[in-house]
Amino acid sequence: MKKTIMIVDDSILIRNEIGKLLEGTDYEVVCQCRSGEEALETYEKILPDIVTMDIILPGIDGLETSKQLLSKHPKAGIVIISSLVYDRTMQIVQELGPAIPFVFKPINQSFFIESLNKVSNDLDTTL
Repeated sequence: MKKTIMIVDDSILIRNEIGKLLEGTDYEVVCQCRSGEEALETYEKILPDIVTMDIILPGIDGLETSKQLLSKHPKAGIVIISSLVYDRTMQIVQELGPAIPFVFKPINQSFFIESLNKVSNDLDTTL
């Protein structure tokens, strides 16, 4: 059975790109969100297996959104996707959880799928 994915990114181009990268894989996009607030609200309704999270979002950013999501759902699968690559950013991502992968934009498909597989395997072992 395919794992469900919620894409959180304010760029429709990136959301579409992620959707195309997932075609023919074991992952299915079930919803897309443009903001952190929308993501938190939608997650409660959909309960996707994995969330791809951009950092720069309107309203609350992706790091704070991830923090809030994990506080309510500690086993939520998250993959951070961003072009924002600073030491402090990487440190904050590690503080969210050492198992949270960071995928750089532009997205490398094989690394992205590998990151999703890692999160998916981690979820399977904690169930």
